[in-house]
Amino acid sequence: MKHIINYLGALLAVVLISATFTACSDDDDNGSANVGLAIKVFSPTKVVTNQPMTINGSGFTDVTEIEFPGGTKVTNFEIVSDDMIRVNAPSGIASEGGKIVVRTANDEAESRLPLTVGRTKVTGFSLQPGETAKGGDLITVFGSDLEFINSVELLDAEGAPLLIDHKDFYRKGTSNLIFRVPAKDIYEGTFVGMLHTYDAQNIPMPELAYEPASDGHLEIVKTTIWKNDGSLGEISWSGDYRFAPESNSTGEECYTVPQDVWEKMKSETFYVTVKGANPQIRVTSGWWSTTWTGDDIFPGNELLTDNGDGTFTLAVTLAGDPLLDVLDQQHLLFTGGGYSVEEIYFAEEVWVGNQEEVKTTVWQNDGSLGEISWSGDYRFAPESNSTGEECYTVPQDVWEKLKTQTFYVVVKGASPQIRVTSGWWSTTWTGDDIFPGNELLADNGDGTFTLTVNLGGDPLLDVLDAQHLLFTGGGYSVEEIYFLE
Repeated sequence: MKHIINYLGALLAVVLISATFTACSDDDDNGSANVGLAIKVFSPTKVVTNQPMTINGSGFTDVTEIEFPGGTKVTNFEIVSDDMIRVNAPSGIASEGGKIVVRTANDEAESRLPLTVGRTKVTGFSLQPGETAKGGDLITVFGSDLEFINSVELLDAEGAPLLIDHKDFYRKGTSNLIFRVPAKDIYEGTFVGMLHTYDAQNIPMPELAYEPASDGHLEIVKTTIWKNDGSLGEISWSGDYRFAPESNSTGEECYTVPQDVWEKMKSETFYVTVKGANPQIRVTSGWWSTTWTGDDIFPGNELLTDNGDGTFTLAVTLAGDPLLDVLDQQHLLFTGGGYSVEEIYFAEEVWVGNQEEVKTTVWQNDGSLGEISWSGDYRFAPESNSTGEECYTVPQDVWEKLKTQTFYVVVKGASPQIRVTSGWWSTTWTGDDIFPGNELLADNGDGTFTLTVNLGGDPLLDVLDAQHLLFTGGGYSVEEIYFLE
């Protein structure tokens, strides 16, 4: 019996020692061990000389050198943390691109993906030589690799150089960028503006006649990016309110942001309406790796405005914040506690001249007509050919105006499919049905859309008098038809 007890004691000791080593091993696997020098990602992946870059990885504290494709070595860079370096792309990068290498005294690591080299090329402008650009107008530049344009040089009212920084562009993308001519502080006369790039290209604009805006005022125009339809509720340190770009959609996001809008969110201020009595807001990445402003935001923070109706508005500017460096890969997440996200939008100043648009209603739904389901309810006929099938007989002078001038149709529905056709279903305007995303259909952000209709030159016009005008399709009701003059 004594031998058995001794054996069991020895066996128990072995088990305890084994468990101790296993626990230590698990601790090491869970992050206590140094993962070493490594490059995970870098952005942007296409650069020109002097382009600001961010490299993310591990073990960066002791990095002494970065080597770019073509053997160009850089020792002047900023080690932000053990997992982030900021550096400007040097001159001399090989045109064919290649891998990036970071080095310490005893180790080196190579990027998994290659770096490529860009070259800005401008192919055209929205205004041609000799045309007039008024204060407040938007000018579009077309071409390739336009993201490397970092400023536009014009002349101010006194004739001195006036720089519009890329952070103030109305929109900035690879194939086009848009900037606004200053409303009042612009030289009145003809001159050639200049586009400047990170790699010191100076690209002349067309010679345009500039003039200040006429009397008027700046007006805030709200453009909705996303609106909560009620399916997402209050946050409690959850990952529900995650947003991703089209270029890196993973299915984890609540909304996939169109790429041009995503780029605009990265470069311009946008606004977030949150609902809650005492919100704690953390704006972070989907990996919870980087927090915007470095801290959570509470009521009283200058970035958070109390709207007095149980909601707050948060002004978000990502430019210059470390969160921007990881956004494309890791997404954008609103988390924290005590609030829900209700809306995300842009609010932009637009110069409006002292003129008023006059709205003239042609027809308004009195509630007797409901949602369309490939029905013929919304049929309109002229007085000259009323058959009694129509929901409204249009006065003849108004009918002639509908045939020759642009008019607008307000429809109500979450995802309308709109067919504008004849009462005989013989001819469809534009030749196809119209869905959200079509340039003719504007989302009003309140559950309605406005359709811009101009029948001029369309085959539908040829049959309209005899066959009437019909709005059909599915998923919507027609609320109003009107002119703007």
